[in-house]
Amino acid sequence: MDAHVDQSKLPEDARAFCDDVLSGLSQPQKELPCKYFYDERGSKLFDAICRLDEYYPTRTETALLDTYGDEIAGLIGPAACLIEYGCGSLVKTRLLIDALDRPSLFVPIDISEEHLLRSAQELAEDYQDLDVRPLVADFTQALDLPDGDLPDGDLPDGDLPDGGLEDEGFGKKENCVGFFPGSTIGNFDHEAAVAFLRTVSETVGSGGGLLIGVDLKKDTETLIRAYDDAEGVTAAFNLNVIERINRELDGNFDVSAFSHQAQYNAEAGRIEIHLVSQKAQTVHIQGRDFNFSEGETIHTENSYKYHIKEFEALAAKAGFSPVKTWVDENGLFSLHYLTVAE
Repeated sequence: MDAHVDQSKLPEDARAFCDDVLSGLSQPQKELPCKYFYDERGSKLFDAICRLDEYYPTRTETALLDTYGDEIAGLIGPAACLIEYGCGSLVKTRLLIDALDRPSLFVPIDISEEHLLRSAQELAEDYQDLDVRPLVADFTQALDLPDGDLPDGDLPDGDLPDGGLEDEGFGKKENCVGFFPGSTIGNFDHEAAVAFLRTVSETVGSGGGLLIGVDLKKDTETLIRAYDDAEGVTAAFNLNVIERINRELDGNFDVSAFSHQAQYNAEAGRIEIHLVSQKAQTVHIQGRDFNFSEGETIHTENSYKYHIKEFEALAAKAGFSPVKTWVDENGLFSLHYLTVAE
């Protein structure tokens, strides 16, 4: 019988992580949510992935924003409330802000408060006339938006607002535009992608827009190389999730006994990422034992790829209509500007 798991000894922010790990590893197909890739080390490894020759999405999307920024800005219009879902390095965000006729408000949203506040503060220092209002939240849920100026023009000290923000003067903004770069939409299965896009359409409201990066279907070799590079950076990124379990949940994974696997499921149209057990072994986490047979895997991530019309049909289910799509000359990646019908 499994030992009782006493989560009271865990920090509060580790309890959800623990719940998801124990639940995921208890499934017939063991799994771990890909959001747990992004601790401090994982975020640095992902930044390194984005610089790899094999990893085309980042440089291709950045080039599209740089090339078509003025055209995108013309569609968005002036004084927009710009909402970014998931706060990364903000390199792409800066390209968009530079192209726009000064957004009236920029709301970067992320579940990681420390990373969000640091990135938002750096942006606010570089764009001192831009009202930057970071929001700590799970961006897959419906959101209220900030409204009004901060008293002193600075970012708030201490805890950032999260969830219900009525007391912070939050309300509906006109000309709201979501920004969701990086083809992160690919991490959602089709049903979850529609559900997420529906929350975005509800947030930006009637007449609002969404600028979103979507990776395209292409030859299998190019896809596999992007997710299993020669230097082994993507492998280190994948393996870091079990290293994190060892660090934060007192697990005893033998990291050397697992290997990285990336495969393309053409029928489902997705890259599938796994960790493969190299031997029969037992892993202990928070009083629980998890047995692995040789060759058994932990499913850590999907990354769905789309044809243009496939993604437009998906977005239509969430209330979005296509306005303009930009694709690089090699047909690797796409940027879509969508709007909610008025």
